[in-house]
Amino acid sequence: MTRLKSNLDIIRRCRRVAGVLIASTALFMALMASLHAQSGFPTRAIRIIVPYGAGGVGDLTMRILAQKMAEHFGKQVIIENRPGAGGLLAAKAVLDSSPDGYTLLEAGNGAAIGMSLFKNRPYNILQDFTSISMTASFDVLIATSIKSKYETLKDIVEAARKSPGKLNFGAINPGSTQNLSAHLFRQLTGIDVTIVPFRTTPELVTALLRNDVDVGFDYYAGFQSVIDDKKVRIAAVSGERRLGLLPNVPTARESGFPDFVVIGWNALAAPAGLPVEVLGILNREVNSALADPEVQRKTEGLGMTARGSTPQEMRARMEQEVNRWAAVIEKAGIERQ
Repeated sequence: MTRLKSNLDIIRRCRRVAGVLIASTALFMALMASLHAQSGFPTRAIRIIVPYGAGGVGDLTMRILAQKMAEHFGKQVIIENRPGAGGLLAAKAVLDSSPDGYTLLEAGNGAAIGMSLFKNRPYNILQDFTSISMTASFDVLIATSIKSKYETLKDIVEAARKSPGKLNFGAINPGSTQNLSAHLFRQLTGIDVTIVPFRTTPELVTALLRNDVDVGFDYYAGFQSVIDDKKVRIAAVSGERRLGLLPNVPTARESGFPDFVVIGWNALAAPAGLPVEVLGILNREVNSALADPEVQRKTEGLGMTARGSTPQEMRARMEQEVNRWAAVIEKAGIERQ
């Protein structure tokens, strides 16, 4: 009887162990299936919606990045340009998609500025999107015609102070980083100048060469051809350090204007609700692609600095820029659209 009871206890223990093993096996199989599903992303093409037309600095950044990501993923990464309405069209297209990582938005400084430009904005860049990674940054160049008598930032500011209201600053689209940089420079120096908006960079460059405007604000990619042809002079760059392509051009800080630091930047975002696993894959691949020597070489040639970030760093940068440009826009009296 004692032996029978002992045998029954052994059988019960074996059944419990077997149950645990079966449960553990099921859990392991589920985990492996999950990991397999994660590592299988992406299984189809990824779209990056760009809120600018083809050929601009934002578009070029994404095309260089997309090519390298496609090589890494073995899947197409398609650039889709949806300019207009201050980025609202592009943002809406992404928000209307599933938060699965297959439709991404080029965000960045433009998206931060847009938070203060529209009365009835249908989204909040900080709440309705998932930050993935920063992708590139670029300085604003302050240029004059090679025939201009203004060679330095101090020349420009002194002339503006001697003749209030006489000088014209040119920059594209009200609300663009370049345009707001001109407003910020005017605010920091207290000078009285007129800021003339242009629809496109080529129009700005033409006006600068004709002396229709005295000073132009734009990125290196916009001024590259006239820099190469020695038709314009770059008085200063807006970054924290000198631009590698223009080693002899001082920063605004070096020129005596320590508070004028403007760094344009772009990044990738997805609709809110992006699975953590997919976010991790995208962040890893974006950072890997940006670190590639070929990507570094191409972006450096356009006056950009390609560098990724963590999602947290991107979100913190976005929040900082939203607050900074809201103050500039309010002080400039730019009417919300």
